[in-house]
Amino acid sequence: MTAIDAIIQGIIQGLTEFLPISSSGHLSISQHIFGIELPTILFDIMLHLGTLLAVVFVYRKLIWRLIKAFFVMLADIVRRRFKWSEMDRDRRLVMMLIIGLVPLFLLFLPIPGTDMKIKDVSEMLSTDTRIMAEGVALLVTSALLFVGIRSHKKLQAEKIVTNKEGQLVAAQGRKKIHTIDAVLIGFMQFAAAVFPGISRSGSTLSVGLMRGINKQNALDYSFVLGIPAILAAAVVSIKDVGSEGIHMEILPLILGVVTSAIVGFLAIKVLKWIVSSDKLHIFAYYTLILGGIVVILAIVENITGNNLFTGKPL
Repeated sequence: MTAIDAIIQGIIQGLTEFLPISSSGHLSISQHIFGIELPTILFDIMLHLGTLLAVVFVYRKLIWRLIKAFFVMLADIVRRRFKWSEMDRDRRLVMMLIIGLVPLFLLFLPIPGTDMKIKDVSEMLSTDTRIMAEGVALLVTSALLFVGIRSHKKLQAEKIVTNKEGQLVAAQGRKKIHTIDAVLIGFMQFAAAVFPGISRSGSTLSVGLMRGINKQNALDYSFVLGIPAILAAAVVSIKDVGSEGIHMEILPLILGVVTSAIVGFLAIKVLKWIVSSDKLHIFAYYTLILGGIVVILAIVENITGNNLFTGKPL
């Protein structure tokens, strides 16, 4: 892998990890188009850690509050002083994050009749020579975004509330995350982890909007929920680094990480602005168009038996 390849992969990872267009899908498609073969799983891990640095930096104040709330709550549980009904906002968010992460453990369930686990399906789909799965998954992302946007608009049209100034305005959704919200969002994050092309941020945000959650709160929950998910994925993958060995130049690795972190930071800021200005439909149309193009290309490639871009057999 050259330095330019590393920078390209870092840009794609940084942009697509947080914008609701699927990082795994775009990385898989870009590698298919440009014929890029990742030299080691370590590079993929480090790209994800680069984006992890970005989201931790943006939400550093909230994360610090949640860490303190977690340990204080843990102490209360040990002392038998914990009461669910008396949780403050930070403690409640900690609990909702824990609940939202539980469905990810389904990734380690074995698939009957095979030696595979569910998590192996994702690796199999993202590393095969075909891109049909990515195209279909992008269409699923588009559908989820359209439904989420429509649900939010329906809420605004049907519910009128009084703001702090005493004016009647359209409802923006509730700020509190309920247990059922966390469960459903968690299951959607699980689905996004399995199928490359289903955007983690886009699908979880969409479910939050469908549930009537305020769009900024749904977005913040989605981002913070992704922190332990990304970290856990990296830790699980580290064991594979030792088995395959580390054979990669340090410069492309550094360039990839730095690029993904910087671009990821900018992507978070852009998405927060887009969501606040009701322009989320841009990504719904983008994933619809891209998904359709990828599906058509995949069909043509299946007919010809060759990669249309590199000429190599599938």
